[in-house]
This record gives sequence, C-alpha cells and structure tokens, in this order.
Amino acid sequence: MSSHEQRFRLFSSVEYEGQLYMTPQNFIESVTMSEPRNKKPWMSLTKQELEKILGDTPAVWQGTSKLFRNLRERGIIAYTEYLFLLCILTKPHAGFKIAFNMFDADGNQMVDKREFLVLQEIFRKKNEKKGRKGDVEKSAQLVRVVKKDSRQFVARSYWDVLRRGASQALFSDLAERAEEGMMIDTTLLVHFFGKKGKAELTFDDFYRFMDNLQTEVLEIEFLTYSKGMTTISEEDFARILLRYTNVENISSYLDNVRQSIPDEKGITFDEFRSFFQFLNNLEDFAIAMQMYNFASRSIGQDEFGRAVYVATGLKLTRHLVHTIFKIFDVDHDDQLSYKEFIGIMKDRLHRGGRGYKTAERFTSFKSCMKKELAGR
Repeated sequence: MSSHEQRFRLFSSVEYEGQLYMTPQNFIESVTMSEPRNKKPWMSLTKQELEKILGDTPAVWQGTSKLFRNLRERGIIAYTEYLFLLCILTKPHAGFKIAFNMFDADGNQMVDKREFLVLQEIFRKKNEKKGRKGDVEKSAQLVRVVKKDSRQFVARSYWDVLRRGASQALFSDLAERAEEGMMIDTTLLVHFFGKKGKAELTFDDFYRFMDNLQTEVLEIEFLTYSKGMTTISEEDFARILLRYTNVENISSYLDNVRQSIPDEKGITFDEFRSFFQFLNNLEDFAIAMQMYNFASRSIGQDEFGRAVYVATGLKLTRHLVHTIFKIFDVDHDDQLSYKEFIGIMKDRLHRGGRGYKTAERFTSFKSCMKKELAGR
C-alpha cells in the first residue's frame, strides 16, 4: 500500500458498498493537519443517505472558495479524486490549461463525465495489484494506440497523443463498468457534471474550481493563525512555512524572526497567498535562478524579488521579501542561501504529501500523470 493510500485510509470516514471515501471535511483536514482531528470508525452509508447527500451538492457554477467548508460531512470523495485534488493544490495558475486539456480527450474545449473518468481510471489501474492480466492487456492496448497515433496523427503536443490514446484504450472499459452499474457517483462528479451526469465542464468552470480550492486551503491555514484579525504575525508566517519540512531546528529560524523583526507589522492574506502562488511556480523560479547564475551563491532582496517576478509574473511586497530573508538568513548577512531556501520550500510545497517520502510526492499535474503511467 502506497503512502498516499495509507493517508487516504487514515483520514477517510465513510464507507459505501465496500469502498472507503473521504468527506470534504476529511480532505481539508488531510492537507492542513498531520493527524485526523477526531478519528472515528468508518460510517457506512445507505443508498438513500448517499442519494440525499448527492442531491444537495451544488452545481459547478455555484462553487466558491468555501465549497469544502460548506459541505463539511455532506459529500464523498473517492481515492482517485483525492489524488486529483492533491495535484491541483500544487499547480501554478499558468498550468491550469494544461490540466484541462489532459481531460479534454476529443479537443472540443469541453470535458464530459466520461472524459473526466478516463484519467481517474488510469490512477485506479496503476494502484491495483501489478501483474494482473487485465492491466497488462490494457497497458499494451494504450501503447499500441499511442504508437499508431504517432504515425497517423499530427499532434500539437505529446499530451494530445496521450489524451487520444487514453481515450480510445479506456473508454470502452468505462462504458462496460457504467452499464454494469459499477460507477458510483461522487460529490465531485455531481458538482462537475450535474445530477444526471449530462452537463459538460468548460475551462472557465475548471479554472474557477482549481483556483477556489487553492484559495480555500490557504484561507483555512491563514485563519488558524489570524484569530479573526486581518494579518498573521511574521513569526506565525515562519511557523507555517516550516511546518512538515525536514528542518531539524525550527526554533532557530523563529528566533531569527523575533530578533530581526522586533516591530511586528504582520502578513496580510494577499501577501500570504502570493507567496504560495510563488511556491507553485518553484520549478520555473529555480530554472531562472540557474540561468542567471544565482544558484551557486547567496542573493540579496532586490535580486530575489526581480527573479520571482521574471520567473512567475508575481510581485511580492517588499515587506514579504524582507520577512522571507529574515527567516532564512541564518548568517545575518542579509543574503539568502538559494540552495537551502529551495530545498526547504520544496518540502513545504507539497502540502498533500505531509509525512510522505519526497520521492512519492506529486510536483505537478504532468508529473502526476507521468508517474502513474510509468507505474513508478
């Protein structure tokens, strides 16, 4: 059992027809807490109870950055959807279109229920016991289709071929399962595609959902420390950044902040969110730093701010940059050790992988797919 599966089982609280599910509240706890708040025995849902829950699910156009908090226990999230949601949390806004195109198998700029289930099916297949004949045959079929497309279809990109191959290789299997009544609707499926499953998802809907989910998780974490105020302290900001990283002596970093910023100004939610949007672009930032030969030496605040803007288009406030430097400036020379900063932030970025081995974390939607298709 993978560590993702172990964490899913740890936080899930609902069972239906022999399958475990998370509630929206379970999911929020899994990415903002190290342990479940109140671990209880799994609750079994009846068909009538599930129908009532799904019947109360809002449509995608009604989605807000409080969707999961409003639903709380009134919803179910399958394991494959859990993996999908984890991918979303670390995806930069610039990559939302790529994620949407991954689902859009026929390239018509709309995603229907069956297209959405294709990638979930890939996740499911790769998490089943390896070596089963059905998996081998389906994988071989996918390879044959991809090879055939590479000869007969002039693709716009590798991902076009992947979408077409996955579609042809897996749609028939999904149809069979649907006809046998094996497809259990979930909160996410009803939210995206309606109670009858006939609605289609536009890119605008998809973008808004992804942005709302990222914002909701950040709001929850921010509000935990703000205590109803409009800012959190610089020390609490440091504490949030360093949670669930491999940093051994967190107290020394917190001491840096207390000594270097005696007059507390506070970090606003906009500053807080802009920093985590920057973290989701960490790979682009690292490449930019290497291009400008900053990767091998310490850098100053102005250089850091310019590099962030060039690489990500994000403008971090001077106070936010100053705070970041005071957290990580262990030598007190007003310089930032690039390698140390990048290493720690890569740890902190993967909030869905807390407590996992680094090699098992997902870094982006593309890497999610690459790892699942390759079977790791």
